Amino acid sequence: MLLRLNIADNRPLHEQVAGAIRRAIAEGECGPGDRLPPARELSLALGVNANTVLRGLRALRDEGLLEFRRGRGVTVAGGADGRSALLERVRELVADGARRGYGKAELIRMIEEAQ
Repeated sequence: MLLRLNIADNRPLHEQVAGAIRRAIAEGECGPGDRLPPARELSLALGVNANTVLRGLRALRDEGLLEFRRGRGVTVAGGADGRSALLERVRELVADGARRGYGKAELIRMIEEAQ
């Protein structure tokens, strides 16, 4: 799994780490059940602190994309590839709505009306 961070990106590093892993899952570089490299290895490869990587991994765990298993490391959750792609589309929708002046509540209302 080849991950890269964009130095020019203004987002916090842990969000960039999570985004890079999210992209790798969405693009099929790692699928459900695949084990991720240890956080220390990822931090060395990305040139960031191990705690930064762990914070990004925890965010992905909270989203349901990763599973943490004691003694087995971090694995991609079952169904994560589809969920990752959907979450990315939702983020794009929220960003597009914000650019057009819509708040989250208004977007939720629009989604409910579309059902």
